[in-house]
Amino acid sequence: MAGAVAAISTDNALGGEADAPRTVLGVAKSATSRRWVDRLGRAAHQTALAIAQQHDIPEIVARVVAGRGVGPDDLHSYLDPSLRDLLPDPSGLAGMDAAAERLADAIQAGEKVAIFGDYDVDGATSAALLARFLRENGIEPSIHIPDRITEGYGPNAPAITALKDAGASLLVTVDCGSTSHEALAHAAAIGLDTVVIDHHQIGVDLPPAVSVVNPNRQDDLSGQGHLAAVGVVFLTLVAVNRVLRQRGWYARRREPELLAWLDLVALGTVADVVPLVGLNRAYVRKGLIALRSRRSLGLSALADAARLGEAPDTYHLGFLLGPRINAGGRIGDAALGVRLLLSTDPDEAATIAANLDRLNRERQEIEAAIVAEAMAMVEADPDAEAKALILVHSHEDWHPGVVGLVAARLKERFSRPAIAIAFGPDGTGTGSARSIAGVDIGAAVRAAVDEGLAIKGGGHAMAAGLTVERDRVEALTAFLDSHLARSVGEADVSRLEVDALLTAGGATVDLLKALEDAGPYGSGNPQPVFVFPAHRLSFADATEQGHVRCTFASPDGGRLKAIAFRAVGSPLGDALLSGRQDTLHAAGTLRIDRWGGRETVQLHLRDVAVPARDRG
Repeated sequence: MAGAVAAISTDNALGGEADAPRTVLGVAKSATSRRWVDRLGRAAHQTALAIAQQHDIPEIVARVVAGRGVGPDDLHSYLDPSLRDLLPDPSGLAGMDAAAERLADAIQAGEKVAIFGDYDVDGATSAALLARFLRENGIEPSIHIPDRITEGYGPNAPAITALKDAGASLLVTVDCGSTSHEALAHAAAIGLDTVVIDHHQIGVDLPPAVSVVNPNRQDDLSGQGHLAAVGVVFLTLVAVNRVLRQRGWYARRREPELLAWLDLVALGTVADVVPLVGLNRAYVRKGLIALRSRRSLGLSALADAARLGEAPDTYHLGFLLGPRINAGGRIGDAALGVRLLLSTDPDEAATIAANLDRLNRERQEIEAAIVAEAMAMVEADPDAEAKALILVHSHEDWHPGVVGLVAARLKERFSRPAIAIAFGPDGTGTGSARSIAGVDIGAAVRAAVDEGLAIKGGGHAMAAGLTVERDRVEALTAFLDSHLARSVGEADVSRLEVDALLTAGGATVDLLKALEDAGPYGSGNPQPVFVFPAHRLSFADATEQGHVRCTFASPDGGRLKAIAFRAVGSPLGDALLSGRQDTLHAAGTLRIDRWGGRETVQLHLRDVAVPARDRG
């Protein structure tokens, strides 16, 4: 790997003592006002060296895995995460045995089962996974995905009544239900059994149900709280399968091939941005293999509609396939995603996929307009916003289906938790929150509900939803500012962790293929960040979509194409567009760009900095 500079532990590159984060290339304040630090402490540097020597792997790959807490003895299990080794006994989850017995009873008795899901990707994949299993066992379930605008999140009494009237005797909620006390009390009152399969944060009190399977229950000791709902559903199906096998159910019928459905588990896991650690890494690694086999008509049709012409990875799940399934729940028919994932008709699948692709384009246009408004709100009063620990912005004309995306953009731009709220004519707002690492927004929202500052709400550490009245927004904001003050203050968002230095010539396709073994990358297992020192910015220009495309040239003549997404109007975009022909340090992640039958490397820019000798 000529041109690569794997180690960044020299005194010229780093400073500091002991195992404290050490500054890379002396960059204490970059274009985005961040300090660049070596991801590896001094002890991890020694671990990386031992991994490279003992296992004969490239030093950069050794640095990447060591930077994620992997030691020499753990390397093989990390590079090839095995479901056999990582899948826990499902009975270790609180409530699992009761849920498995009740579902097995329903299957053997031929009961009518209703599935109540959420309108996001995790909810759609969870509902589709459970429905596939039931179908394989002779049950055709009813599926209800609530309308985001007219019903809101989670089970509601009218929908439950309709499912009961249609003949259901068992209701299974997936990716919702943990805090739906009133709705599930209604289900019990009308004689409908309920099993909850969820992963959202939950208090001590459980809703009335036959069983609540949620690794984030206060009394759950399984250690699987990082799972997405679809991952919990998969564990539940393993448990149900075991019960049915023990009862002799499969003596005269084929047992479902659960591993073939890991493509759904991978998609929901990545799209819900849960940490890709432990079991989640195995889910996604094996799920990508299943996805590449194109056995799912729906996902294959969606990949074609998204013009995905290469083997999918986590990037494609998170940024191409996931948003298209989400588009139905955001601005169209919330059930489109589940229908696509369950389709067995190629023509139907192609039609639904095309519809979701169209809705996604419409969603992008709506989102762009609202994000511009939200950014203008922040920038209109910079002094007030500088004092706020959490950004809370709202509008009567915003589409409630995209407030989560707006909150995400605010969080990305200003590096602090953000909430975007869309108010209806009755003064009730639908809000969505996104957080930064180390700040548990889900717990904060639940605390606000307990204080009577929000009508309902909940979620997990990085994302949450809430319903709030217009006249309570100011009090809600003050409460969240106070509640999150300590964790926001301790969260270090002013630094960029760097895995290694490279030159343009060292950023090769072979290097990226070697780094794929350390994936899948995502939340909890971040994409490696590389710094390209003192490269000349030979080209930079803005695109119609608000990105900045550019080219960097290294002193040895190498060239590297780069892109900074949504950077126009940001400090990063300004630095690039005003820095043409300047020498800069560039930081970002690398991807293989496959176009026209050729494979080239592209840098996805995170930051740039002026070399020390050019400052001042």
